[in-house]
Amino acid sequence: MCIAAFIWQAHPLYPLLLLQNRDEYHNRPTEPVSWWDGSEILGGRDAVAGGTWLACSRTGRVALLTNVLELHPFPEAKSRGELPVLFLESTKSPKEFAEGLVKDAHRYNGFNLVLADISSKSMVYLSNRPKGEPVVIQEVSPGLHVLSNANLDSPWHKVQRLELNFKDLLDKYGENEIPVKEVLEKLMRDKVKADKSRLPGICSIDWEFNLSSIFVEIDTPLGCYGTRSTAALTIRADGEVSFYEIYLEKDVWKESIVNYRIQKLN
Repeated sequence: MCIAAFIWQAHPLYPLLLLQNRDEYHNRPTEPVSWWDGSEILGGRDAVAGGTWLACSRTGRVALLTNVLELHPFPEAKSRGELPVLFLESTKSPKEFAEGLVKDAHRYNGFNLVLADISSKSMVYLSNRPKGEPVVIQEVSPGLHVLSNANLDSPWHKVQRLELNFKDLLDKYGENEIPVKEVLEKLMRDKVKADKSRLPGICSIDWEFNLSSIFVEIDTPLGCYGTRSTAALTIRADGEVSFYEIYLEKDVWKESIVNYRIQKLN
């Protein structure tokens, strides 16, 4: 499970400012944010399946993936983590890529995918859930959006809490510089859980309750599960990109930052 909040084309300094928590088993092999060998992709990497959950490219393309919370995923399904990679390696517009994915979307377990191209100011959201219904493809409007493990801007407790708290900080800073590290600490380390009456009712109540906070920590028979990285991706109007990550490595929190400038920005 993951959660992300982002401002899209709604701040004078940042065409895109995105905050994200990745939730996964702590013992699952993972590579922190870096440039991929032989590639134009910058992001973290799942060392098991080879995909990613959040990454960007030198040409200003961005892809964000979350899983959809569901009761019986198919073990033989294709890895969802390949979807951001396929987009970042493509030259298709976000909408063209999304439309081309429709015919194969059923091969994956439930996913949400946000695709953006900074130079053309285009962003698309798509999802292959609810199951059995047409694939959702929609242009993302300028403004603040939150994505968790249901559709974009679904009224889950953690989504609404993150949106409200993010709005408060945006009001505080106005059109000025946003101190990313401070904002991450205030917004993305939040462990307040939902009232059990407000859970979506898809899986067991205890599991959903433990997942209902923005920052997740759960002890399970398979090991610790929860937030193992927190990232901020900021893209400025002049094409300057900053990808900051706080991540767990052998039970120690570390941090890294990678900066670059988008090529061929119009």
